[in-house]
Amino acid sequence: MARLEDTVTYLEMPAKPAGPRIHAPLTRLALMQAEECTVSFYRYLYETVGTPWLWFERRLMDDATLAAELARDTTEIFVLYVGGVPAGYFELDLSMARETRLAYFGLIPDFIGRKLGPFLLQAAIDRAWTRPIERMWVHTCTFDHPKALELYQRAGFVVYDRRQASFEDPRERGILPRTLAHPLLPRLGG
Repeated sequence: MARLEDTVTYLEMPAKPAGPRIHAPLTRLALMQAEECTVSFYRYLYETVGTPWLWFERRLMDDATLAAELARDTTEIFVLYVGGVPAGYFELDLSMARETRLAYFGLIPDFIGRKLGPFLLQAAIDRAWTRPIERMWVHTCTFDHPKALELYQRAGFVVYDRRQASFEDPRERGILPRTLAHPLLPRLGG
């Protein structure tokens, strides 16, 4: 089975940014916390946002394990809606003292390119810094959206580490569709 080589970039924000605010790029936006998020709705968000970027780790969790993760009081999920339709989400991990991890962040493919990414990231940053923390951090990788690293850096995150990693191609393992296209990978075929 083929292994995919990956570079994971770790970024942190040691203080709440004081720069200019990012205003909503569209009208008819709503950002809502998904309180008591169901496994089915979470899977919809995770798979719709993440499949193009080879997100697969949460797909490996059975429903009971994922439900327990979502029910933790240190997990927060916020969903961005445009005209009543889910457009993206972010998930914060509050389990570490004095820091917050941006665990997942992204837009549904139909909403990429509408300038919603910076707005949603600003919302995640604002939410993280409502707690008394000393840093917020996130990691991105080779297979995330090509502009992810740039977006995080423009928002005020700075790189503090890079690590090489490899993993079995989730398309070959049957976790993601074999026909899934990614800008960095050839199609496997059906």
